[in-house]
Amino acid sequence: MTTIEKTKRKHLSDLHFEHQLWTMETAFYTDELNLYQQWLAGIAAKNTGEEVVKQVEHFQNQFIIQSNQLELLNHEIKAHEQWLTNHAETHPVAIDHQVFADHTAMRQSADTFKSLYADLKVEFKQFVSKWM
Repeated sequence: MTTIEKTKRKHLSDLHFEHQLWTMETAFYTDELNLYQQWLAGIAAKNTGEEVVKQVEHFQNQFIIQSNQLELLNHEIKAHEQWLTNHAETHPVAIDHQVFADHTAMRQSADTFKSLYADLKVEFKQFVSKWM
């Protein structure tokens, strides 16, 4: 096994820890999106001009997209966690010493979400500061 292949493999506990972290983060982002949607509804109720309406629709759409992405990420996390659990149950001998393929694609999805979501938050906060 090459050095590169070794770095792409992780212990069950490491993968499980990352799953727990992502699950907590996605729960936080879901709660935050709900708050932003409420905030947006308040702005929409107070401002009915065409410019505001367009921006409200833009943010509503973005919040829906981000919510959908969170659901997809949560589904991936749960599916991978279930696969690891099933493997551990069917192969319990020395499970702490077994290594598994790293979930690089899932990590990239989580990182991409965080980056895009951070950009959206900045954009939304600028919008809020203009119309509140």
